[in-house]
Amino acid sequence: MEKDGGPGLPENTYFLSDVLNEKVLLKGKKIGKISDLVILDKDKVAEVTYLVISRPFGHPSLMMPWEKVRSFDKKQIVIDVDDVEKFAVKIPEGIVLLKDFILDKKILDMEDTEVEVVYDIKMVLKKNKLYVTDVDPSDYARFRRMGLDLFERSTSPFANLIKKGHEKSEDTLIPWSYVQALPSDIDSFKGNVKLKILKEMLNDLPPVDLVEILEDLDHEQRVMVINQLDADQASDALEEIGPNMQREIISSLKKEKVAGLIDMMTPGQAADVLSVLTFEDQNAIMKLMDDENIDKIKSILEKQQENIQNITTEKYLKVYPEETVESAQNGYPKLAKDKDEIMYFYVVDKDDRLLGVIDVKELLKADDKALLKDIMIKNVISLKKDSTLGEAETMFSRYDFRALPVTDDEDKMAGVVRYRDVTKLTHHFLE
Repeated sequence: MEKDGGPGLPENTYFLSDVLNEKVLLKGKKIGKISDLVILDKDKVAEVTYLVISRPFGHPSLMMPWEKVRSFDKKQIVIDVDDVEKFAVKIPEGIVLLKDFILDKKILDMEDTEVEVVYDIKMVLKKNKLYVTDVDPSDYARFRRMGLDLFERSTSPFANLIKKGHEKSEDTLIPWSYVQALPSDIDSFKGNVKLKILKEMLNDLPPVDLVEILEDLDHEQRVMVINQLDADQASDALEEIGPNMQREIISSLKKEKVAGLIDMMTPGQAADVLSVLTFEDQNAIMKLMDDENIDKIKSILEKQQENIQNITTEKYLKVYPEETVESAQNGYPKLAKDKDEIMYFYVVDKDDRLLGVIDVKELLKADDKALLKDIMIKNVISLKKDSTLGEAETMFSRYDFRALPVTDDEDKMAGVVRYRDVTKLTHHFLE
């Protein structure tokens, strides 16, 4: 006979990433793994009411009441029922699934209307009930999701730098009471829900946050948002979004509106937006703009053809293929000192020819004894010494890297160009 209540579960704190995909046991045998949690919103907290357990070999998922849990920790969950098939039911409509509906979604902080991304969710087990207490938008939560245990046990100086982020992550938690509840049909109306939530607050959002929302919408929704914004906010948003999205949005707006929005920008910002358009569209829009800044904008557009060597840095991380992961990790603090670009390791031979690149996040996950040549990306996207600023902007837009290596005709390293420097140059130096 099934029992509810049980002997009492020890109080503890968990994150959703701790328990997702953990095994579920019944009478000592694995029956599946946790794929999601069902919650009931209770204003200040949310209570977990069911476990969604996925099963192998095509068996339907189980929707297991929380009361059937006898043991709950980061390694395994134990349940106690007589017949699991009684719980093999279709997930009903109208419930809120913690992973599917909340994790990785943009939510609104009700106190300061800042848009955040939920990278993890904090839960507290107390008096035999599991409560959702906070959402975690911190960068450290992203490392946790990557598998933080890979370097929690490491004593390397590099790992210690990452661990320091944990000390600050508690300050960034957003209490559940501050989170505007997402409707249970979020899976079917993702874009529309975001617009509905933001409709009255749209013009109060910082442009960088608005851009994050626009990225999640389809083309028609993006155009609708831009048309709803005040002119100042629309101009700022148009400036912040990437070139591909700029081009798509501008193509669907009236040229008179685009000219008005670009007129509100600085000459450097205006040139940045116009540079992604065809020559014909550039001319058509500039004819509708105020004459005051046209000459300066045209001059800046011409400077887009300048060589990138003016912003190339030689202060980057250089390593050799036969070095080990452990050596690179231990040497990182000293190697990174006074460098301009520290998020990529560039692997070179004795003649300084570029062989590969390693993202520091990938270095964290690699085996300590592995050689760098075995974990590096060999097909490296790079710029040439004669590349222009405009070509660099296009490459950054296409590949979304933080930095790009610059090589000569023999593939020897000539330096590194950083995305932030290209952006800064576009908006400031070119003016």
